[in-house]
Amino acid sequence: MSQEISNKVRHASADSNDSLESIAAALFRPMGVDGVYARTALYEEVIDRLAAFISRQREPATEILRFPPVMSRHQLEKSGYLKSFPNLLACVCALHGTEAEIRNAADRYEAGGDWTTSLAPADLVLSPAACYPVYPLAASRGAVPAGGLRFDVACDCFRREPSKHLDRLQSFRMREYVCIGSPQQVLNFRERWMERAQRLADELALPYRVDTASDPFFGRTGQVMAISQLQSSLKFELLVPVRSAEEPTACMSFNYHQDHFGATWGLRDEAGEVAHTGCVAFGMDRLAVALFRTHGLEFRKWPAATRSALALG
Repeated sequence: MSQEISNKVRHASADSNDSLESIAAALFRPMGVDGVYARTALYEEVIDRLAAFISRQREPATEILRFPPVMSRHQLEKSGYLKSFPNLLACVCALHGTEAEIRNAADRYEAGGDWTTSLAPADLVLSPAACYPVYPLAASRGAVPAGGLRFDVACDCFRREPSKHLDRLQSFRMREYVCIGSPQQVLNFRERWMERAQRLADELALPYRVDTASDPFFGRTGQVMAISQLQSSLKFELLVPVRSAEEPTACMSFNYHQDHFGATWGLRDEAGEVAHTGCVAFGMDRLAVALFRTHGLEFRKWPAATRSALALG
């Protein structure tokens, strides 16, 4: 695919007036907090089959890493996340101090008081994206080889943006393919995946369009950063009409970070040049919701191409 972006919606778009409430009860169970749900067996079957489908697209010489839902607070701070998205970040807190101090905090709750006043930050944050831990890990190995590096990463992620919409969860699964190398290697990687992702969406029989995008940067400075990102075509998204065709949901993204992570972590090639990075991200829960929203709850009624792609029989 060329850099010309197709705004054509593939297949028929979903009815913008139809809510997701009709399928929510079959997929989720409430847990008392918006955007955090227990998931049913029906839903998890599609998640598992999506994961296998995406794994079959993995390029050769790609290292597989699965990260826990937490990462080093220091590493995320160094990556610049606080500058760009402080409103989305969640830090792990814990009771610190002596045994007596911790017991006093716990007893305060039993007495009707607020035990959380004794909490203090730990050295962990909840991972906001699957790729952040991979850059310091790669940097610790030394020079980036001439052919670059490829990673397949995944983890449970968290972003503090409570919503009742099923396509905007606070706790969600993210799968990413990451490329570290020269600018041309990373751009070629992103181009390949933009083409491949559209073929995958066609196989899944999802209506979509691909367009330029920006991240949800925070504050006035963030607005300037978002404009720059759009003008430089650093981010594209594959958008699916989950809630409406007018405001489609980003289910995949294709990102070119330039030398941000390379300079931050000292990622350099064998000649000493700063490496560039890029990633393609799959919102696993958004894709699952999009499939149920588009095709319904009964697998036997899903399009044959979709059933074949997901090995549903």
